[in-house]
Order: sequence, then structure tokens, then C-alpha cells
Amino acid sequence: MLQGRRIAVPESRELDLFVNMLERHGAIAVRCPLVSIHDVEDAAPVQVWLKRLAEGRHDSLVLYTGEGLSRLLDFARRSGIEAEVIAGLRRTRKIVRGPKPAKVLRGIGLTPDIAAEEPTTAGLIATLSALDLSGTCIGVQLYPGGEHLLTAFLNQAGAEADPVLCYRYASEEEDERVARLIDELVTEAIDLIAFTSTAQVRRLQEVARRFGRTAELDAAMRRALIAAVGPVTAQAIAEAGWPVAVMPKDSFHLKPMVVALGKMLVTDASAIPLA
Repeated sequence: MLQGRRIAVPESRELDLFVNMLERHGAIAVRCPLVSIHDVEDAAPVQVWLKRLAEGRHDSLVLYTGEGLSRLLDFARRSGIEAEVIAGLRRTRKIVRGPKPAKVLRGIGLTPDIAAEEPTTAGLIATLSALDLSGTCIGVQLYPGGEHLLTAFLNQAGAEADPVLCYRYASEEEDERVARLIDELVTEAIDLIAFTSTAQVRRLQEVARRFGRTAELDAAMRRALIAAVGPVTAQAIAEAGWPVAVMPKDSFHLKPMVVALGKMLVTDASAIPLA
């Protein structure tokens, strides 16, 4: 269904998995991982936050990303308090933004208590608005670049927000490699680019600015077919001023994304319908 299509893949963490999925459907995957993920450089604030979680200080815990929860568990393991942290997770009310932190919870024998109506910050706020949060302490596992809107909402709702950021994004490829991807997008050598995180979108914009090619990139991206793995990534693409051609309807993972790409391209590539 993707036979012969050149698809740019800016994914890093699951690059091989995504490429294999695309190639099994006949696509030509153009690898260009834009960002890598690392622990925060200063572990001390994370360790102190984990101790508060283990001690039962949080009435509720908002989990934004599976990556963040996995890394929190790694920090706990290295600090020798993994069992205490898992016990703290078991006691607290766990609120997830989307399916990825829910999957990590299941891996340690736990399940979310509440899931956001939509896997976005707006969806979290809508869900939390139905709860009495006054006087409660709410832990918030953040991701790089987000989400101060939620902590502001919690404070306005009378709760004490206790945020933690445990990982950071770093550039994985040299700027020149990213610039070559921009060249391929500009010359229309790429049929489609498939974004799986907001960081990838921002990195592409950042390199275009550094090379003075913002206008060229914007023009190319308005012509290109662009896929988003889910609504958070789609929002970042829209904020960049680029059109989202396809996104899975309700399961925001790589496999549904590949299926959605195939359906869109087979059905009517000119109409560019959402999956």
C-alpha cells in the first residue's frame, strides 16, 4: 500500500521498528532522526521528588508520557528506592494523558485510575475540571517544553502542583544532515514526512532558522504530505503553519499510523483525507 513512496522518518527511539513497518509495506524509508532523549543533567531534584512520591505526599499524579514514567522508574532503581516508588504509585490516584504512560504502568502491574478525555493538555484540564482538587497535592510528570498551562490550572483550582522533569532532548544528528532533509523536502524528493513527536517539528524549524531557510521549508511543508502520530504532534505541526494530511483516529501508535498512511494514499492522495 506504500509501494515506492519515499517517507522521511525523523523518529529516534523506535527508528528501526518504524522503518521496518514502513518497508514491509513497500515504502522507501529515509532515515533522519532529529532528536535523542537523555536524562536531565542534575538528578538531585528528581530523586527528591521521587522520595516525596514514595512517602505518599501526592494525592494524585498526572503522567504525561511513557518516556517520563520509564525514566522516573530508572532513577528510582538506581537510587535503590524502586519498590518504595512503585508502592507510592499504587497508593496515589494516577491520571494519564494518553496510552503510553498507561502501558508503562501495566508493565509494573498497575493501571491508570483516570485517563484524559483527549490525549492533550486541554483534554487533561477538561478531565481534571470535573474533580475537586482544592487542598490536594498533585504530582505532575512533565516533558521538555511543556506544559505550564496545566500547573497554572492546578494552582487556580486550589491544588498544590508538584512538577518534575526527568529527561531532556538533545540533537542527535549534525545540522548538515537535517539541512539535507530540508533540501529533499524543498526539491520534492520526499513523498511524505511522518512526525512522532513535537520535538521533531521544533528541531526541523530550528535548523531551518539557523540556515536561513525558514521560508523554503514552510513552502515545502505546505506542499508535502505530513503525518502525525497523534493530536499533540498534530497540534505542533499546525502551530508551525503546516497542514496535517493524516493521523490515526483513536490509537496513537506507530502501527495505526502506518495503517492510516496506507488508507490515505490508497483512497485518494489528492484529497488528503484524515484517517
